[in-house]
Amino acid sequence: MTVIAANMQAVRSRIARAEAMAGRLPDSVALLAVSKTISATAMRECYACGQQIFGENYLQEALDKKRELADLPLEWHFIGPIQGNKTRPIAEHFDWVHGVEREKIAVRLNDARPAGMLPLNVCIQVNVSGEASKAGVAPGEEIALAAAIARMPRIRLRGLMTIPEPSPDTALQRRRYALLRELKHNLEAAGHALDTLSMGMSDDLEAAIAEGATLVRVGTAIFGRRA
Repeated sequence: MTVIAANMQAVRSRIARAEAMAGRLPDSVALLAVSKTISATAMRECYACGQQIFGENYLQEALDKKRELADLPLEWHFIGPIQGNKTRPIAEHFDWVHGVEREKIAVRLNDARPAGMLPLNVCIQVNVSGEASKAGVAPGEEIALAAAIARMPRIRLRGLMTIPEPSPDTALQRRRYALLRELKHNLEAAGHALDTLSMGMSDDLEAAIAEGATLVRVGTAIFGRRA
């Protein structure tokens, strides 16, 4: 068994245990393999283990790998802040965007999404920890942004995403993720049909799953520490 295969097995076991401990149904949490800076060869190895959903942060790197892996039925997610001049290639080449935090970017993604493609799935990024260095709207600001996105026909709001501050404090981790869950519930009560909580990474996926994550974004635990 290769290192990546062993790591994939270990991560899936962690997710399954966390689902069981939280009283969640098996396979209720999707695994997004964060493959930024990882070679296309390593991604093929990951695909051979049954992984089809990959997340990228760097546009040109992602487009290069997308061409190299065009023979595989992969689902491509863009993670992180989006510069205005990159909205068109993102809208044209990705299935999901995690990290919409401005109406202007949402408008550009909507306008650039080709009419023949399915709507682009998007998550609003919320800065639940209030860090100045972190992207995302402040809690409460997602309401107006969600209402604006709902009026855009070529993008589809699927849920919320967050990247809280790193912490070994499990109770703090859970409070951050509980807040995002509550914000999602508030949006649902306002009439938005949402199905996604994109939260939890290699070091804290258990806390995220306990608080309702439907998708965890894991890179290091699969591919190892990046240079």
